[in-house]
Amino acid sequence: MLVLIENDSIDQSRRQFNLDGLMASQPNNILTLLVLVTPNFNMAATVGFIDPFRAANYLEGKARFHWQIASLHGGPCTASNGMTIDTIALAEVQEGRKDFVIVSSSWAPEAYNSTPLHTSLWRWAGQGSTLGGLDTGAFILAEAGLLKGRRATVHYEHIDAMKELYPNVEVSEELFVFDKARITCCGGAAALDFALHIIKGTKGDALANAAARYVFHQTVRPQGAMQSPGLAEPMGQLAPTAVKRAIALMEQNLETPLSIPEICDSINLSQRQLNRLFARHVKKTPTMYYRDIRLDRARGLVTQTDMSLLEVSVASGFASQVHFSRAYRERFGLSPRNDRVEGRVPFEFRAWPMHRKTDRRVANKVK
Repeated sequence: MLVLIENDSIDQSRRQFNLDGLMASQPNNILTLLVLVTPNFNMAATVGFIDPFRAANYLEGKARFHWQIASLHGGPCTASNGMTIDTIALAEVQEGRKDFVIVSSSWAPEAYNSTPLHTSLWRWAGQGSTLGGLDTGAFILAEAGLLKGRRATVHYEHIDAMKELYPNVEVSEELFVFDKARITCCGGAAALDFALHIIKGTKGDALANAAARYVFHQTVRPQGAMQSPGLAEPMGQLAPTAVKRAIALMEQNLETPLSIPEICDSINLSQRQLNRLFARHVKKTPTMYYRDIRLDRARGLVTQTDMSLLEVSVASGFASQVHFSRAYRERFGLSPRNDRVEGRVPFEFRAWPMHRKTDRRVANKVK
């Protein structure tokens, strides 16, 4: 989905960026958001992004923001949760300069790259528009060559694929990134924070705070906030520091795995103690947990890149491709080769790393 903020009354000389990477505050101008969605976009992230602008208009008693929702061909567009949204065709929103263009996509963004879309994005970039992405929207911007030398973020599930596919992009694990005229967000609930920072940067703190209160977003996360928040779990449980430190070491050493004794030495804990803590808090042994996160990384590379399966196995810390394939099938219920075909189909209610069989006719149609 593309979100465009449009205001033809702002001349180019006033389109200067502040430290947040947004235009200098324009409290009295209407900014227009055009949202261009791709099939299987994330509905919650997209609506969550738009709603603070709706609240801002309501609270001001006048239009400060105006948005349209578009897709390549227009008409109903189905989201990843099975819901649909009406859209305008891309060809119908080409005219006029846009202030912000935000691409919202989720599963299989590579399937929705097209010359008309890339051409439109380049045209808007040349006119001074701020371009951005929600969830996996950064993949489309990167494929168009619009993130070269820039910082950007995507949903954590796709970060490894983004790094492998676009080495000229500095991929961040932050919730959202503002890099001058390129802004990106990992999606989910972070889309509200993303929108509220845009309101703050363009209309000021007072309206951003009022909009946050109105949608009951009581704490707006700051720039630099990470997708993995640290020790605290979302539901309030707290894993021991030793477990978190061990997991952090595992996540930092996926391609060349550390041995469990090496991890224990690094955190000054005996292997028996670490096993006991993992059994209590993770419900897996350290060895199995380490293997599973390497396989999760592998699945992202299998389904989201064109790397060879041998390259994927090496990148995920498996010296033997036979061992890799066996472990992969055990964890996900199908071979890497089959998952490369079936895993590219965005499942209607897919939740990582759940695998659900799909109709072969659907898979063939999508291919």
